[in-house]
Amino acid sequence: MSENPDKPNTNEAGESKSSDSEQGLEDAVEGSDEALQKNIKSGSPSTQRMQRPHSSPPRFVTVEELLDTAKGVANMALAHEIVVNGDFRIKPVELPEDSLEKRVKDIVHKAFWDCLSVQLSEDPPTYDHAIKLVGEIKETLLSFLLPGHSRLRNQIMEVLDLDLIKQEAENGALDISKLAEFIIGMMGTVCAPARDEEVKKLKDIKEIVPLFRAIFSVLDLMKVDMANFAVTSIRPHLMQQSVEYERKKFQQLLEKQPNSLDFVTQWLEEAADDLMNQKYKNALPAEGGAADSGDSPMPNPVAVQNYAYLKLLKWDHLQRPFPETVLMDQARFQELQLQLEQLTILGAVLLVTFSMAAPGISSQADFAEKLKTIVKILLTDAHLPSFHLKDALTTIGEKVCLEVSGCLALCGLTPFTTEKETVLKGQIQAVASPDDPIRRIIDSRILIFLESYLASGHQKPLPTVPGGLGPVQKELEEVAVKFVRLVNYNKMVFSPYYDAILSKILVRP
Repeated sequence: MSENPDKPNTNEAGESKSSDSEQGLEDAVEGSDEALQKNIKSGSPSTQRMQRPHSSPPRFVTVEELLDTAKGVANMALAHEIVVNGDFRIKPVELPEDSLEKRVKDIVHKAFWDCLSVQLSEDPPTYDHAIKLVGEIKETLLSFLLPGHSRLRNQIMEVLDLDLIKQEAENGALDISKLAEFIIGMMGTVCAPARDEEVKKLKDIKEIVPLFRAIFSVLDLMKVDMANFAVTSIRPHLMQQSVEYERKKFQQLLEKQPNSLDFVTQWLEEAADDLMNQKYKNALPAEGGAADSGDSPMPNPVAVQNYAYLKLLKWDHLQRPFPETVLMDQARFQELQLQLEQLTILGAVLLVTFSMAAPGISSQADFAEKLKTIVKILLTDAHLPSFHLKDALTTIGEKVCLEVSGCLALCGLTPFTTEKETVLKGQIQAVASPDDPIRRIIDSRILIFLESYLASGHQKPLPTVPGGLGPVQKELEEVAVKFVRLVNYNKMVFSPYYDAILSKILVRP
């Protein structure tokens, strides 16, 4: 059914994904730089710029202005969501079972279908309701067609000609089953491939009323498929338009609230201070003497912005306001932050495990993947308030030792001694502390990779994955792609504001 040459290319929700994978990322680079991690974690600006940036007092605005602003922000948020979220999908509306809306909807629908059943059971049958349904189905089928589907359009217009159908009904010559058969066939032609099975099941329904109810149910799903196909189709065009659109909307907001860049300014100032402090320390003479501050180059604006975005991955969301320009993406940055924290724990556990196990074990891809899956599952609930990392790591330590012992026995290698198991469990439990050396190394190398990936600008050669991160390379690359896409889009929208702020910050006194 889905092989019909006239079938529109309306891929179902799960099939049209924007490309999230980037090729060419290599594994292994030696060494680590913990300074990056320390500075980002501290999040502390220098004493010179601790004060909140000065702003103009907010002016009074009318209710109409506030409503217009709210509407603009809502539209901007939707466009932003479609562009930055490659997995954005429209979903069917599902009312809660115990809700008033659901009960009212069910009552109204039941009354309608009961009325249709009564009309069709009359002698002779009355087709008023049925013809109205056919008219709705006709319009829905036509809405699924693309401009080039003229043959399908002509077929629908000819067979579902309502005037002709009314004449046949008046003369007792209407074959409602034949119309239903045509409708099902046309649905099979224009539906997304994933709906083929559901359309096929319609042919097994023999009673007219249940059949029409099922047809409308499948058509509702097809409407969602078509909407998602439209979203996928317009995304490239929307990308070009949304940068200007979001910037315009933010400018309107800024005109109504002149202090809407205060936290952005503070955020960029902190990043600049951190980078300048790093450069100053690096410029100190080996003898320990004072360095001439004039010899320490000012960081360039791009480096400051990249570093500022890395700081968002270590943000204290409960205590600190989020920068205004990335406020719509705060939930995304929180999600990335959580994913990276879990990835750090996962990487640290695997590193200490493989370093203690026999060399032959870590080289077995199947076992390494199995072990990684087990640890990931046990860290699944890390986002929940009830989750306790220490308890989870205790369980992970027990499970890891059990799996390693089983693999050693299977490979005919020397089994773990009780002492060695105790040491491994202790090292795994130690990962719970942010100050654990292994955890800090993994965390630092992850940040270094993200910084390199962000600085590369998708230019080859792409950065390699630092040593020790090989077991979590796939997961790290997936997070990196999302992070870089988010950052690059935000830069495109707000670069004029960032450049203006940094032009004042990056001025040598």
